[in-house]
Amino acid sequence: MKLLLISNSTNAGEEYLRYPMPEIERFLAGTREIVFVPYAAVTFSYAEYEKKVQARFAELGIRVRSVHRAADPARMIREAEAICVGGGNTFALAKKMQEQGLMAAILRKIKAGTPYVGWSAGSNVACPTISTTNDMPIVQPESFRAIGAVKFQINPHYLDANPEGHAGETREQRLLEYIEANPRRWVVGLREGCMLRYEAGRLELVGQRPMRIFKKGIAPYEVQPCDDLSFLL
Repeated sequence: MKLLLISNSTNAGEEYLRYPMPEIERFLAGTREIVFVPYAAVTFSYAEYEKKVQARFAELGIRVRSVHRAADPARMIREAEAICVGGGNTFALAKKMQEQGLMAAILRKIKAGTPYVGWSAGSNVACPTISTTNDMPIVQPESFRAIGAVKFQINPHYLDANPEGHAGETREQRLLEYIEANPRRWVVGLREGCMLRYEAGRLELVGQRPMRIFKKGIAPYEVQPCDDLSFLL
């Protein structure tokens, strides 16, 4: 498998997809065309999303083709040279992907070695379920089941901070609830500006910040980009 699972598309003060582009370029070296899944877009159109991603990928000489234009989106996935799933609302994304049979189609392609790039919601759906998304369930998918390309859960945009005066649960408290209810599952808190790369049987953390690890029975702890992550596989 070849996976590039990115926490966020854009760092504060930067252009769209600017910080991950060097890694995307390396990961997709030799790719001429990528099939894009835009269904996490809610407040703007799929065509606008496609255009936005195409503008950035054009810098790499890669053509972007969106599944929303296809009469048979699953077939487009089956014939894809590479696959990209963008961020937005994870529930909206999952609902549309399930309706069109894209979860299973993408998993088969990933297992066959087709490169997969996702950010935010696009990283969420690479997991067994979408249960560790930060998003509001604005629509109801068939289930929380996702692609299942990896065995662990990702929480993108992971934050440690609790705003002053805020009395609600922190992100860590919510993830502790998840592992209490799902004791066999590992969860990674992937901070902004970071990504996970799986290639040649090796999982690596890419970025300048550590990643937080959650598992029932183990106190949450940090791993660094140089650390061994084989326990997640």
